[in-house]
Amino acid sequence: MEPLMEEEEYNWREVKLPSLIPVVPEPELERETGERRRGRDILIAVDHGPNSKRAFDWALVHLVRIADTIHLIHAVSSLKNGLVYEAAQGLMEKLAVEAFEVAMVKTLARIVEGDAGKAICKEAERLKPAAVVMGTRGRSLIQSVLQGSVSEYCFHNCKTAPTIIVPGKEEGEESVV
Repeated sequence: MEPLMEEEEYNWREVKLPSLIPVVPEPELERETGERRRGRDILIAVDHGPNSKRAFDWALVHLVRIADTIHLIHAVSSLKNGLVYEAAQGLMEKLAVEAFEVAMVKTLARIVEGDAGKAICKEAERLKPAAVVMGTRGRSLIQSVLQGSVSEYCFHNCKTAPTIIVPGKEEGEESVV
């Protein structure tokens, strides 16, 4: 794997999330101070696969707190392709609504252009989140070694935050929620 180059630039677009989600004031937590009061930034890498949705669900149930902000990141090969951008925007809107309904957290979304692993690590450097959460593609160990793996790349190259890789759904298991 090649290291992430600092000088590399990449293109990105913010996703305008639906206005159906009400703006909630910062919670006033009387007993809590410091980071817990301000909330944390949690970066979640998403795509259209079921393992990505599982990682998102896992983060909502096990990781995020009410004062946190979720940053959804989706990497695409080209931002100029309107169909790809619209599909990614629809996915992020759906996930943002679900994040508010389930965990009452604020969500920001960004679609980045380029190699997924490099883009996720670059966003992690920019945000300095408390954690980077992602799913796996469901490949075997041999397949991921031969073909490469985004989660493996991020695990080795995201230096600013711990990387949490949520395993895929095992046969017979219903849901994390």
